[in-house]
Amino acid sequence: MQFVSLKNDYVFRELFSYENIRKQFLSDVLDIPAESMKAVRIVNPYLWKRFRQQKQGILDMALELDDGTKINIELQVRRQNHWIKRKLFYLAKMYAEDLKSGQDYGRLRRCVSISILDFKLTEEKECHSAYLLRNKNGRELTDLFELHIIELGKKPNESGAVDEWVRLFNAKSWEDLDMMKTKNKGILEAAEILRKMSLIRPFRLMYEQRLKDIRDRRAEDEYVWDAGKAEGIAQSIFQLLEEYGNIPLELKEKIMSEKNIEVLYLWLKTASKSQSIAQFREDCGL
Repeated sequence: MQFVSLKNDYVFRELFSYENIRKQFLSDVLDIPAESMKAVRIVNPYLWKRFRQQKQGILDMALELDDGTKINIELQVRRQNHWIKRKLFYLAKMYAEDLKSGQDYGRLRRCVSISILDFKLTEEKECHSAYLLRNKNGRELTDLFELHIIELGKKPNESGAVDEWVRLFNAKSWEDLDMMKTKNKGILEAAEILRKMSLIRPFRLMYEQRLKDIRDRRAEDEYVWDAGKAEGIAQSIFQLLEEYGNIPLELKEKIMSEKNIEVLYLWLKTASKSQSIAQFREDCGL
């Protein structure tokens, strides 16, 4: 049985689509009781921009709690230039996007960013670091901004809820999962879902396609667009849809003309769950 790593962004998004897992992860990272979170909704990841010239912000896993708190969970396996400035840009966009011209500042809501990094960023010894707005004496100014960094490359402690999540992300085989002696309900459920994912053919196809994309990306310059990447995802969509009959030519042309990788991955996920070509077109608005 092929092992599917949680460091793969497609596996990460799919696993965190389960609300129980989202709740337990947030409970462990933010140190709040899971039962206090009535709902952890997945929301639109595209951040609003006021002008066409402004940079578009796209969140990895955009969530919203029932009290209005906005949360972004991000997985990064490769170091990026100006990472801290980039993270603050996204956090600021999350905070400001709710306020339109003429509206009161009271509409602004608490924003939390959780970054899971597979590279060293801080000099802290612990895997998990939390940053808030405080003065030099440690007195908190506000809880409206909160930034959490989880570094997978650091040695986890023997005990600690976040450290157990670090072990889960770092697992490289089913043996690694079996060796995790945990009572954390979220991690136990996550391990079981990972096992089920590995048995589903459409999921394995998408997982392997994503691995290929990552290998290709590492072999190319960061700023060079690889048209073959979009074509490869399109071909995977066709492979799934062809199980339900001939794909209309105009539908193929629309899929092949799409160059936005995030959109193509969304279509790929939809194709894996569709029961017909007609259902796929309806769900994707094609």
